[in-house]
This record gives sequence, C-alpha cells and structure tokens, in this order.
Amino acid sequence: MRISCAACVLGMLMATGAASIASTEPHERRFQIRYTASISGLPVDAKTVRVWLPSPQSDTWQTISNMSVASPYPQTAKQEPEYGNGILYFEGPPPSGGNLDIVMTFDVIRREYVNRPGTVPATPRAEQENARLLERFRKPDRLVPLDGKIADVAREATQGKDSDVDKARAIYEYVTTHLHYDKSGTGWGHGDAIWACDNKRGNCTDYHSLLIGMARSVGIPAKFEIGLPIPADKEGAIGGYHCWAAFYLEGLGWVPVDSSEASKFPKKRDYFFGALDTNRVRMSIGRDVTLAPHQDGGTVNYFVYPYVEVDGKPFAGVSQSFAFRDLAESAPH
Repeated sequence: MRISCAACVLGMLMATGAASIASTEPHERRFQIRYTASISGLPVDAKTVRVWLPSPQSDTWQTISNMSVASPYPQTAKQEPEYGNGILYFEGPPPSGGNLDIVMTFDVIRREYVNRPGTVPATPRAEQENARLLERFRKPDRLVPLDGKIADVAREATQGKDSDVDKARAIYEYVTTHLHYDKSGTGWGHGDAIWACDNKRGNCTDYHSLLIGMARSVGIPAKFEIGLPIPADKEGAIGGYHCWAAFYLEGLGWVPVDSSEASKFPKKRDYFFGALDTNRVRMSIGRDVTLAPHQDGGTVNYFVYPYVEVDGKPFAGVSQSFAFRDLAESAPH
C-alpha cells in the first residue's frame, strides 16, 4: 500500500471539504448496558445447554467496567482465537421449566473515535495492528467475496485514484451514495456483499459488507465491527445491533467509517469518514467467528447476539433484549 505525502493528502481532503470538518460531537459518553439473553422451549430430554455471549473489551475508544452476570449456570471468560473477541461461556443441564434468562450488565465510557487523514486526531492514532490480523483483514469472508462483481465495482469506484486514502474515500462515497437504508422485505441483514451490491439497499451490515469487500479487493485491509447503538435519550430500550467498519491505511492506522449512518444523515457524511460518535459500544469484530470453546455448529456470521447449542446442535429458541441508562452527562466539546 502507498500513501501520498502529508501535504498531498491534506490537499486532497481540502478539495473535498473534509479538512474543514469541525466535530460537534461530545468527546465522551458514560452509560450502563443491560443485555438479556432469553432461551425458551428447551426440550425436557436434553442433556446439555451451551450458551455463548459476546463480552465487550476495553480499548483506546471504550472502557468496560463493573461487569456483572446473573445466570443459573456458572460462567467462564474466554477469548476466541482469530480476532481476540471476549466471550462469556455457560454450560449446564436444561432447567426444569425449559426456559432460562442470562442477564449481563456493564458500564461503558465511550470516547469519540477520530482518526481522519490530514488532520490532527482528537485522540491518539489507532495502535498499529499485528501482521496476522492485518493479513486476515485482506481476505474474503463467506458472504464477502473479493472477486467477480465486487472487484468490478471496486475498480469502477476507484478508477483514477492513486493513493489508498483516495481509494478508501472513493469506496466510502460509492457505498454511501448507491445504497439506501431499507429493511423492508427479505434478504437484508445477512451482510451479503453481492446481495447489497445487486439490491442497492439494506441495513448497516449490508452497507459495510459491500464496503469491506470493495476495499479488500483493491488491497486495503478493512475490518467489521459490531455492537449496540445508544439512543440520545437518558435511558430506555435499544432496538438491536449496529455495525461499522474501518480501513487500515499505512502511516495512519485504522480509519473508522460509518457508511450507513452517513446515508441516513447526509449532513454527517464527511464526519463519518474518519470518525465515530460516542453513541455506541463495540461488542466484537470480524465475520465467520469460531467461538471458544469451539461450537459444534458452523462459524457465526457475526457475533453480537447470544449463540446457543443444545446437545451439539444450534438452538433457535433464543431472543435478546437490550436496555441502557446514562451514568453521567456527556463531557462538553
């Protein structure tokens, strides 16, 4: 990968207007998450129930503390081998009533993540990624191929672009422009890059699967991150997950993007190339996840909801709910 000189990069961004971005986001937000996994209809003759929950990890952009878990089973903290995601693992016989809840509660300090090319970041540059993970983030996922239609679209979007910064921005603009946020009908939500490319719509998973596939196909490592979106209210329910992505650009580290939010909120289009707001918590990264301990079923497409097996087979009687409450006022900008 090649990056043009800092002056050239800055010049490019000034031409697009990105260099003049001034964030109006708070630097920090503090909240508590209540994550409930509900398992129902367990067969009375089952022998073993196994449950895996994503366990969020602290990093440069978020601090996790005061984790507590209420469960009928003992818990074991694990780390899956490929991406290093945290996992809480539970195992035991089915309860007599056939139903069980596991409730995980934790506090979060989430910091605004700014790593925009050509500007001085509000927080330290993302740490350099290790070589093994960088190589993984160059490769395809089961639903994110890097050849055929995805490669063709990526070449079209980046035609005439020389630097990886220019290519990354062009891919972000292509996906944000050509897709619209639409969860009607079926097919959306699986993170199938070809489906998203053909249908030009979907949710955050579909946007970022296409974006990641396009980036990797032109040689830019890109990663998938998934977690929970935190509403602007002081407390309440969280409707489901949210995901985003990041490009790895030489000399800059991870440059975060949120194409689906930029599509929904066009005034923040420039902001979401190189920045993430504080209204989220990351639960895991990566696709096609092999859990720890190893599950008997196939890999997990993405890991944000509970995964359950009963006597060695994936179990579908699982639901989840999320709630939050602010712990303090957001720090002023």
